[in-house]
Amino acid sequence: MTRRRLLIALLIAALSPLLAAQTSPQLGDEIYRPSVGQSGKDVVWVPTPDTLVTRMLQAAKTTDKDLVYDLGSGDGKIPIAAAKQFGATAVGIEFNPEMAALAKRNVERAGVAGKVTIIPGDIFKEDFTKATVITMYLLPDLNLKLRPQLLKMKPGTRITSHQFTMGEWEPDETLQMESRDAYLWIVPTDVSGRWTLREDRGAWQGELNLTQRFQRIGGTLTIRGRMQPVLGAYVNGNDIGFTFIDPDQGLRNLRGTVEGKTLTGSLRFGGYLTAITGEQR
Repeated sequence: MTRRRLLIALLIAALSPLLAAQTSPQLGDEIYRPSVGQSGKDVVWVPTPDTLVTRMLQAAKTTDKDLVYDLGSGDGKIPIAAAKQFGATAVGIEFNPEMAALAKRNVERAGVAGKVTIIPGDIFKEDFTKATVITMYLLPDLNLKLRPQLLKMKPGTRITSHQFTMGEWEPDETLQMESRDAYLWIVPTDVSGRWTLREDRGAWQGELNLTQRFQRIGGTLTIRGRMQPVLGAYVNGNDIGFTFIDPDQGLRNLRGTVEGKTLTGSLRFGGYLTAITGEQR
């Protein structure tokens, strides 16, 4: 048995009580009735519970300004929910042509044809780079295969996955509902390397050296020849923050935004706030 087939078998076994509960005449329509657990190109079809769909989209802070892509969209329930509940524009990509056709009919029945598009296609061939929110329910090896492409997306893109993780890329949030797990990631900007930071009042200039692994960052800040570690460092989309001790032994908090090779933000010291800028070298 191949590793993928083993994973599929384990998934079906783990969800079998839920599969039985979900098998009902309401699935599909008079043209096509899919069965829970049926095989697809690389996965089996198991619908995500409605309550978890809503929770995943809430965790991604979905709004009417978002473009949601559902990778492996099945009968279209997630794109439909994104449009009906959150006002988002949504696209579903589904490999099975019969399932994609069913999803299109469901979109029409839900009255969201103006906001939802269903694409019969392969998630590894279709372009979803314009998405601001991505949802999926795939298998672990497929998540890992997609991971390099997902990490290249615009910083701040939110990604949710039902049941399976992204390996070493830790989730920013874990959701649990109805005996199911789901995960949220926020695509981080690349802040690794050397930065020159300037306190706008001209009090000091420093060299910031950062290392990065996904959204985890760490490093040092050198001011007036004295190197200090940065503390509690994080990157969230384009936002960056950390704490450091200045040469006068003052504890300062930096909060900023990174756009390309430029950082703009503020420094807080006690009750005082000053502006700071930075350039990546």
